[in-house]
Amino acid sequence: MNKINQKIITIGGGTGSFTLLSGLKSYPIELSAIVSMADDGGSTGVLCDELGVLPPGDVRQCLVALSESSQMLRELFNYRYYNGSLAGHNFGNIFLSTLEKTSGSFDKAIKEASKVLRIRGRVVPVTLMNIKLVAVLNSGKKIIGQHNIDEADLTNLKRLKLKPKAIVNPEAVAAIKKADKIIINPGNLFCSIIPNLLADGFSQAIKQTKGKVIYICNLMTKLGQTTNFSVIDYIKTIENYLGKDIIKIVIYNKEHPDEKLIKRYNRKGEHFVKSGDLSRRPKIKFIAKNILSHKIYQQTKGDRIERTLIRHDSDKIAKIIYNLS
Repeated sequence: MNKINQKIITIGGGTGSFTLLSGLKSYPIELSAIVSMADDGGSTGVLCDELGVLPPGDVRQCLVALSESSQMLRELFNYRYYNGSLAGHNFGNIFLSTLEKTSGSFDKAIKEASKVLRIRGRVVPVTLMNIKLVAVLNSGKKIIGQHNIDEADLTNLKRLKLKPKAIVNPEAVAAIKKADKIIINPGNLFCSIIPNLLADGFSQAIKQTKGKVIYICNLMTKLGQTTNFSVIDYIKTIENYLGKDIIKIVIYNKEHPDEKLIKRYNRKGEHFVKSGDLSRRPKIKFIAKNILSHKIYQQTKGDRIERTLIRHDSDKIAKIIYNLS
């Protein structure tokens, strides 16, 4: 594979996509970010409910990550109001939603915002339909909405689905078919990663691609959702929706995070992700690296959503992906 001409797509939403794209954009590649459209929490949820727009939050993070515009403009799109009637809202979210209303299309809004931010690559919503994420428990109970699911105990989860049934964005399918490498990002497993796989036609496109499917595993578990998960457990869960033997390479972290941060997570019942029995997936190539970021994340003033403190190192991850043959 000619590294310079390689086509790479990422699949995810939120912080995981932002982290990965921030590193990959510095390489001479053709880059596409496929983004979940199930987000309905925080500023995004309010805008969706009040304006009837599609969720801008995860798309905005990807646009900023790929932007080659000035630092001031990137900071503007990430600016969060912390007082007054706009408290909790993000300027970039409002900008995208306003563009959608004036252009009549979320797809057009993304393309216009891409020009303003001078992004390297493109951002592709996995679907252009207005959908809700639904968790069906073994008891038959249904939890509706990404934000509600994010805060729920999914120990007895039967399956996730989208309501209504979503049709995959044709632009996403086209990107998958041409890709050399398809990266399943780290991130909230049930609320950011799997919702992409639920769009009708999405998993079929991945099964048909000649590109290598690569998964970057999470660093920490999430209480009530991925409690005690190992790398293998994450893989198995994704395979439940994507199919077995689709993932060819898994990259996971072997460096232990700072003990003070670990204790903060442990107090919430969340723990460092261990590898598990990798021999259970002999067809997968496992790559264990020190890929931990040593920057301490500071919560943005006005942000009402709790963010992850232990994160991947953008540059280390990007270098590994770029050099994979």
